Amino acid sequence: MNLFSDIRGLVVECLDLLTAEGTLPAGLDLTNVAVEPPRDPLHGDMATNAAMVLAKPAGMNPRAIAEALAAKLLADPRIETADVAGPGFLNMRLTGTVWQQIVLAALTNPAYGQSELGKGLKINVEYVSANPTGPMHVGHTRGAVFGDALASLLAYAGYDVTREYYINDGGAQVDVLARSAFERYREANGLEPEIAEGLYPGDYLIPVGEALKAKYGDSLLGQPEEVWLTDIREFATAAMMDMIRDDLALLNVRMDVFSSEKALYGTGKIESAIAQLRGNGLIYEGVLEPPKGKVPEDWEPREQTLFKSSDYGDDVDRPVKKSDGSWTYFAPDIAYHFDKVERGFDQLIDVFGADHGGYVKRMKAAVSALSNNRVPLDIKLIQLVKLFKNGEPFKMSKRAGTFVTLRDVVEQAGADVTRFHMLTRKNDAPLDFDFDKVLEQSKDNPVFYVQYASARIHSVLRKAAEAGVDVSDAALAAADQGLNTHEAEVAVAKKLAEWPRLVEIAAKGHEPHRIAFYLYELASDFHGLWNRGNDDVSLRFLQEGDVATTQAKIALIKAVAVVIAHGLGILGVTPAKEMR
Repeated sequence: MNLFSDIRGLVVECLDLLTAEGTLPAGLDLTNVAVEPPRDPLHGDMATNAAMVLAKPAGMNPRAIAEALAAKLLADPRIETADVAGPGFLNMRLTGTVWQQIVLAALTNPAYGQSELGKGLKINVEYVSANPTGPMHVGHTRGAVFGDALASLLAYAGYDVTREYYINDGGAQVDVLARSAFERYREANGLEPEIAEGLYPGDYLIPVGEALKAKYGDSLLGQPEEVWLTDIREFATAAMMDMIRDDLALLNVRMDVFSSEKALYGTGKIESAIAQLRGNGLIYEGVLEPPKGKVPEDWEPREQTLFKSSDYGDDVDRPVKKSDGSWTYFAPDIAYHFDKVERGFDQLIDVFGADHGGYVKRMKAAVSALSNNRVPLDIKLIQLVKLFKNGEPFKMSKRAGTFVTLRDVVEQAGADVTRFHMLTRKNDAPLDFDFDKVLEQSKDNPVFYVQYASARIHSVLRKAAEAGVDVSDAALAAADQGLNTHEAEVAVAKKLAEWPRLVEIAAKGHEPHRIAFYLYELASDFHGLWNRGNDDVSLRFLQEGDVATTQAKIALIKAVAVVIAHGLGILGVTPAKEMR
């Protein structure tokens, strides 16, 4: 049940009646007719722009359209008032029975808020994709939480979602990993490791070195690099991926697919993707213009194999093969996304760090070219996280060598707190993560405030049951919501009505942070109702000697708990049933 969608459907039906009567001309496009909350709640429960968007194509005064539409709307039992405002906006108030039905739907329908927006379309969400060279850092943490919550949101909205991790194991960084692991292998054999500049210094490679010793003994000592590099690279990469999977599991993140960059080389996949582009006249041999701004002293024009990404909105064309004949970093990324297109996905989403901003246009251009503009690619950039503790920047992890790890954060704050707080800002806005503030028990801490609402409701349920009140699902579903008439109670029901609409807005915009914001607002309305009960006895959830009223009030707040659980489920957070 999506009340806003239902009322929009009513508006469209009324417009169709006006057309059939000749009040409106035939053939009007109703696509942009919307029903949404008015900017000022005092104006009503819902507002429609129908008269404003139809006035020009209909050749009519918008107020005249709004007044005719209002008369039709008032014939529906759900509409209490329909008032024309300003040049032609139409504000509506709904009858009390509507809000009673909302509470019942939220309470009894397990699919309340779920949507058919996605219509089963296949969508691929690639996120994290950290280099397999060490444990994940706090920046990866935010990207992992965002990508995982986005995938859950899209699934909730009816999409067929695949969660994917792209292993960057084909570049020079894995050779550096192998050399770093070899030094720890030497250390395991009693030698002093030589951690030269450019190698990975973290202690996390010590167990890898010990495992290498267990496998090879001292047989690799003194051997030239070409003897051991390939084997140690594969061994260390596998060990790092095991570590990354363990780190992700701490956050309750589990991927459906792990794709390897290395698997693209030597298989013809890169060549096939480039051939696809070449066949469409999008690959050519050419010389790029010098970089804008100050030209490096060592820059010289040289012929390269280029992709005409500028034909698809990029600023310049991009090289896919260097002048020495080797592939650029861009080439395997093209092949990887071509593979996604070939796998039949209808939409693609990539979650990148903010430092990949310059990569967005070329990647979108490649996907557009490879799919003949059929498959949209949305790239979400994740801004930096700043860590604080005791008012000071949180120090780096010795184990990681150069950064604070995901494990450091989760062990300090817990997975639920970490996940929720990482979604309290939009992905492209910087985020402060203060360990003291995210754990404090106050209204200023969103995760506590939402979880406290859940815990309070479950506490009421337990007390009611102890008092002999039947709070079973069947009893609460049968409770008379007509007994909840106070403005604070109705406000909670109205907030519950926003949930299905909010889900669709968040899913369309690929914005899971909206879920966290909504949950905070819903919790705030609930806590406000709770606090009013301190002064007004009639608003308390347990009404001594009045089982019917008690059940009605508990049904309302149980519906709140249900929607909170739905929302936290999307965020990957376990709802609290009691606070410790």
